[in-house]
Amino acid sequence: MKINSMAEYEAAYAKSLATPELFWAEIADHFTWRKKWSKVLAWDFEKPDIHWFLDAKLNITENCLDRHLPARAEQVALIWQPNEPSDEVRKFTYQDIYNEVGRTANALRAAGIGKGDRVCLYMPMLPELMISILACARVGAVHSVVFAGFSATALADRIKDAGAKLVITSNESYRGAKTIAIKNIVDEALAQDCTSVERVWVYQRTTAQTPMQAGRDFDFSAVIAAQSPQAEAEIMDSEDLLFLLYTSGSTGKPKGVVHTCGGYMVYAEYSFRNVFQYNEGDIFFCTADIGWITGHTYMVYAPLLAGATQVMFEGVPTYPDAGRFWEICDAHKVTHFYTAPTALRSLMAAGDSFVNRANLSTLKVLGTVGEPINAEAWHWYDEKVGKKRCPIVDTWWQTETGGILISNLAGVTPSKPCFATLPLAGVQACLLDADGHELLGNDVEGLLCIKFPFPSMIRSIYGAHERCRQTYFSSFKGYYFTGDGARRDRDGHYRIIGRVDDVINVSGHRFGTAEIENAINEHHNVVESAVVGFPHDIKGEGIYAYVICHLAVAGEAAFAAEICQTVSQFIGGIARPDKIQIVSALPKTRSGKIMRRILRKIAHNELDTLGDTSTLFNPEIVEELISGRK
Repeated sequence: MKINSMAEYEAAYAKSLATPELFWAEIADHFTWRKKWSKVLAWDFEKPDIHWFLDAKLNITENCLDRHLPARAEQVALIWQPNEPSDEVRKFTYQDIYNEVGRTANALRAAGIGKGDRVCLYMPMLPELMISILACARVGAVHSVVFAGFSATALADRIKDAGAKLVITSNESYRGAKTIAIKNIVDEALAQDCTSVERVWVYQRTTAQTPMQAGRDFDFSAVIAAQSPQAEAEIMDSEDLLFLLYTSGSTGKPKGVVHTCGGYMVYAEYSFRNVFQYNEGDIFFCTADIGWITGHTYMVYAPLLAGATQVMFEGVPTYPDAGRFWEICDAHKVTHFYTAPTALRSLMAAGDSFVNRANLSTLKVLGTVGEPINAEAWHWYDEKVGKKRCPIVDTWWQTETGGILISNLAGVTPSKPCFATLPLAGVQACLLDADGHELLGNDVEGLLCIKFPFPSMIRSIYGAHERCRQTYFSSFKGYYFTGDGARRDRDGHYRIIGRVDDVINVSGHRFGTAEIENAINEHHNVVESAVVGFPHDIKGEGIYAYVICHLAVAGEAAFAAEICQTVSQFIGGIARPDKIQIVSALPKTRSGKIMRRILRKIAHNELDTLGDTSTLFNPEIVEELISGRK
């Protein structure tokens, strides 16, 4: 169902409130099901226990591929743009993708991978990553993609938590001017007691030779070469696991967010078609890495479910210069462009000459994702990229929601700079005060919650259902708490303010403070640390670390480099602190709790609003922290 006017949006939203099961059943009817549902929805947020399209049977890849073949077999589904501008672009039709998924699915079955088995993918942005994901879904295996910028330790943690039997990777990857030895990182991870892994498939991205362990490591291309392109699709229940995707929370251990087959499929396509107003013949370009949820939903699944043509880019926006995104848009006549505010701020800082030399006349819709976009970046995007003729969809959602929940619909519902604006039809968003009372009416600010299920929402945390309940459903009885604060203006439009828990949003990627602190504390000279977020011109939020040392530090610059190296080792380079302040103590209450409010105020340089410090066990430390502020 595609909404084409504000009146249609208002009617659809009213219907989704009055008869939600009928609303979603009509949308789900557009897909291919092996067996229809006996009931649309059963739910209980207190457990939590959420089931959509009960007893329905399907395979999501039949909806991504098979059902399109009669009309779209020769239509280009994927345009792959390599890292080097001079390297050959690869194009795949729907028939090509179907054939490659079939071969890979048959190879998975030949390797003993079937329904319910977990497969970990640690790969750069290659067509083979998308194909492998779909092949997992074809045979009913649960895919767990780990962003290929995470460290060996972070990868090992995710492999062990999922109990993955197979790892799919590449020998190396290109990232701008860098070549990264991906397989070496996998080898280092597997040496950390990853006993569940039976096989490793290695795609040869470069000509470099990589060590292969006999009996465990196999060449990806050789494994699938002899297989038939015809692979029977495993019949899945609507609530069978589709994928795990690990996300950081306010406690140290990453959480394996569980998404299931039926509801995720329905919501992914529905949100894509409506938010972006995708039409036949459009070219969609999402710049996200598939290692994050944006790449899962709006690169792998939703565009294929909608029968779209899309662009996948291997490289980075600033290589060989800051005009790369715009060159790709011109080369492939991109109509829909979806990226992160962090990328826009870095390109804006490079100067207008790079975007000014591009044509960009085919662009129709622009989008942002990952974090709230600041006004300066919004207006630059609107004027320099969109030439003031392309609506900007400012999309708010999370790994846990599986799809966009709050956004304007491109050219259909109102747009407002820095506002996500209105919930999609079917999404019952609300604001609560600290006591859990719903804030009614407009011109209010509170905690952003969801009070009714939507099809793609989190079902559990893998192997830790109680943690799921505690994290998302225990703060306010009967509500899913997003962890974000928001404001609803006088027109009913939502502006996302940011995290209210101990989570830092760095370049659109969430990291728990405890996760980073645990990594810093691994350094031999660190007694204790505390990290907070602070405003950063490019990343949106940077990481500010306060560190207590065992021994006096001779050279602060060298020590800071060691801390960053330690964080890179345990998490990945993306989580390295931007500022490190060595302190003699941290501000603590008499019960021993770190008062992070004080640390945030100092990091933000909001020294006039520190508030009451008399309740601290050690109030004298505040002056030291202020005088040593970086």
